[in-house]
Amino acid sequence: MKRLTLPAVILSLALPAHAAQPFTGKNYSGVYDCTGNDAREGEYTGTVTLQLNPAQSSGAYGAYDYKLVVPDYGTYPGQAVSLGKTLAIHFALADSRSKDYGTGIATVTRNKKGKLTFRKFYYEPEFKGGNHGFEDCVKR
Repeated sequence: MKRLTLPAVILSLALPAHAAQPFTGKNYSGVYDCTGNDAREGEYTGTVTLQLNPAQSSGAYGAYDYKLVVPDYGTYPGQAVSLGKTLAIHFALADSRSKDYGTGIATVTRNKKGKLTFRKFYYEPEFKGGNHGFEDCVKR
């Protein structure tokens, strides 16, 4: 077994396990107008705000603060991560009593007018016995 010297051990404890790389992916930050269709609640509209967190993004991987606001229903703060044109999203209604939280996956594209869009499929394991739905969002 190789013996480490005390200075080598101290140095290895002081250095981060993985140094962050500058973010090189596409930045999807912005405000998006959304229409959705929820299997339990039906059609709805909302606004999604995505904000890149550069300190937590690395190389091609983006880290975002996520917020969905559905008028007359509530606010769903969460997080999203990106790789290429794919977003993985976790969200939860601020009022946790309804168990209205879930995970989504979205694909980012451009529409015919050149605006960024994404289509999200989501799954909510505990909301009203289980639920899913789709959202289509267009950047303002």
